[in-house]
Amino acid sequence: MAKVHVFDHPLIQHKLTHIRDVNTGTKEFRELVDEVATLMAYEITRDLPLTEVEVETPVQTAKSNVLAGKKIGIVPILRAGIGMVDGILKLIPAAKVGHIGLFRDPDTLQPVEYFVKLPSDVSEREFILIDPMLATGGTAVEAVNSLKKRGAKNIRFMCLIAAPEGVKVFTEAHPDIDVYIAALDEKLNEKGYIVPGLGDAGDRLFGTK
Repeated sequence: MAKVHVFDHPLIQHKLTHIRDVNTGTKEFRELVDEVATLMAYEITRDLPLTEVEVETPVQTAKSNVLAGKKIGIVPILRAGIGMVDGILKLIPAAKVGHIGLFRDPDTLQPVEYFVKLPSDVSEREFILIDPMLATGGTAVEAVNSLKKRGAKNIRFMCLIAAPEGVKVFTEAHPDIDVYIAALDEKLNEKGYIVPGLGDAGDRLFGTK
């Protein structure tokens, strides 16, 4: 069954408070999302495998650890997920970046895939799917479907804030995928917005309405 990891690191929580603040402008909002993504990437990569090598220090030869070469893929859900990519790449610069674009059908209200571009070696990579928000869960579920039908076998989902309703929908649809979040909020309101939330992440990242 999927595990839900809520990161309670003080730096993450401090920066998330400023992200929520309605008075935080676009420039600062963007910088804070970038910083929190870096901090979350540090936590989410805690179990990456290591291998031992020999290195020559200024004093003598020593045995030390390096990453075992596990291939990582970062996949933002367009458009708001883009705001978290650079923060993760600061820690994992060798990761390949794919993109998944989805829109909500106005009649069915279901997410529809309109763009997918992934690294060629999908089945060999461990993917970190990213989106600032997990609200109803429908978009994240469909994004994972897009990855799986192209051969992805190892996926983690990372977001800033989530509603309990979205977490339930996601984990029931994909019980094999762990969820990593900075905060589990109270609920969804009647319009499907996370409460207390942070507003529309895409609009606040890119200065649109």
